[in-house]
Amino acid sequence: MNILGLNADGYISSAALVRDGRIVAAAPEERYTRLKQDRAFPTNAIRFCLENAGLTMQDLDAITVGWNPALNLKRRMNSLSEALKQKAKHLYYVPNELLQLVPDKDTTTAEQVFHLKDWDMRVVYVRHHMSHLAASYFLSPYRRAAWMVADGFGEEAAVVMGYGEGTKLTVLKEIKFPQSMGMFYGCFTNFLGFRADSDEWKVMALAALGREDLSSKFSKVISIGDDGTFELDLTYYNHFMFEREGMFTEKMEELFGPRRLPHEPMTQRHYDIALGMQLFTEQALTKMLQWLHRETGMDDLCVSGGVFMNSVFNGKLLKNTGFRNVFIPAFPDDSGVAMGSALYHYYTGNEGAKWEAAEHNYYGPEFSNADVKAELDKRKLPFRYVADVEQEAAQLIADGNIMGWFQGRMEFGQRALGNRSIVADPRRADMKELINRHVKFREPFRPYAPSIMEEHTQEWFHIEPGRQVPFMESVHIIKEGQAARIPAVTHYDGTGRIQTVSHTTNPRYHNLIREFHKLTGVPIVLNTSFNVNAMPVVCTPGDALDCFFACGLDVLVMGNYIVDKATVAANSARAGSASRSGIAPGPLSR
Repeated sequence: MNILGLNADGYISSAALVRDGRIVAAAPEERYTRLKQDRAFPTNAIRFCLENAGLTMQDLDAITVGWNPALNLKRRMNSLSEALKQKAKHLYYVPNELLQLVPDKDTTTAEQVFHLKDWDMRVVYVRHHMSHLAASYFLSPYRRAAWMVADGFGEEAAVVMGYGEGTKLTVLKEIKFPQSMGMFYGCFTNFLGFRADSDEWKVMALAALGREDLSSKFSKVISIGDDGTFELDLTYYNHFMFEREGMFTEKMEELFGPRRLPHEPMTQRHYDIALGMQLFTEQALTKMLQWLHRETGMDDLCVSGGVFMNSVFNGKLLKNTGFRNVFIPAFPDDSGVAMGSALYHYYTGNEGAKWEAAEHNYYGPEFSNADVKAELDKRKLPFRYVADVEQEAAQLIADGNIMGWFQGRMEFGQRALGNRSIVADPRRADMKELINRHVKFREPFRPYAPSIMEEHTQEWFHIEPGRQVPFMESVHIIKEGQAARIPAVTHYDGTGRIQTVSHTTNPRYHNLIREFHKLTGVPIVLNTSFNVNAMPVVCTPGDALDCFFACGLDVLVMGNYIVDKATVAANSARAGSASRSGIAPGPLSR
């Protein structure tokens, strides 16, 4: 059974191909259009998924969308909900875009099942929060678990909690929009001069610099109960007033002082607000999960939704909620509803079906050594082929080079996990500043992540025994004495957002870190996504080379090929000198 799942026009539009309940291919549209967080219909991502699976549109049994517009049409919407009202356009917008990919558009009905000449195109709209849930529960190692989804908003709800037993999912509680933890966080992201639905992780990083306790002020704008509920005082908020500019009212500025405008300097007041917002978010989520644990009595938990992009809270989740185990997917944000809607449709329609736990998020396109060499030859660049590329790459990192690392299938999700990564030496105290200034061009307060060989995790981080963090989804405290050895990946509060790397799921990246460990005694490399500020993560060898030459990366490793800027510059100088002397330049070094 082949199901194409879509996040059709939401935050980071995307497509995923699920065959018999297993993800075959998935990609966000932004990687092809090169527009960060693109919301365009995912035509390019769809084409990739179909080509990767060897399918055509006519081979699909269903097409699922991670939003159910029928819920938006079941009652008359008032003017304050205009943005939700527009979601009803999915009823004709999605089929219209999909038909552009079908050669024969000979429709015979106006129903949502399009009866074409030799094929019925079936479009299934899945409730948004159930799509989020399925992208966690049906990828988890659990067959019986409590679950919670929290984000900005879906069709009506902003938080949904329940439990699953096999393929049966039961809802216990919903908290409806405009009561929303996602919008609470987004409001203060906006208040601090950043973009809501985009820059929340910047504010999360700022919180580590906060000092003053602002709980007396925050308790005026949000109240948190022990019964798994919370309430925003809506006189402070504008997030539900879609025709108004901004996400908060004048009362918010009267309470916290004037909002910070973009590009204004940061002050301690801003750090303190970020800390207060983070702490109240953690408190509300903890109370909700404590209630869920009491109601279900279950040990295992699955979470999803944009709120669970909060890796600081994720690292603390098991400490105070009563749950013993948690699964957090690599894509809790809206891009994940593409595969979630497909998984929901498959498993809820197949009672008793079994699923496999997700161990990686490498679902994107892959390029061979031949593909890489063809791109290098096209650009007439000097390069070296190295059989044991991990060993040489580790030496280059240890020597202080900042490296682009391009291998295997592209990651799905907002975090690069060793296939489209920039890697560097975490031991250098100045490495974070060097990468910020010459490569990423981003705010100096944002930390970089440590990728660690999973077998060494307990030696370096305070983390529950046996817990792995394969998707870089949680922050943990670095052990005493170790932080000084890896200053480039240690945040202000002595923590790191870790990625545990398994030889089973990514042998080449694991080998790179192992070789670095042999050289330095440190089983960790600095990892950040292979892009520059405001650019999507690279997808193709061409993208990698464009990024390489647009910033201060020293070395690029693609497959088994190594390109370094020093050699490129030397060859260019020789070619220019030969040209000026009337002598034709020789062949580029191989």
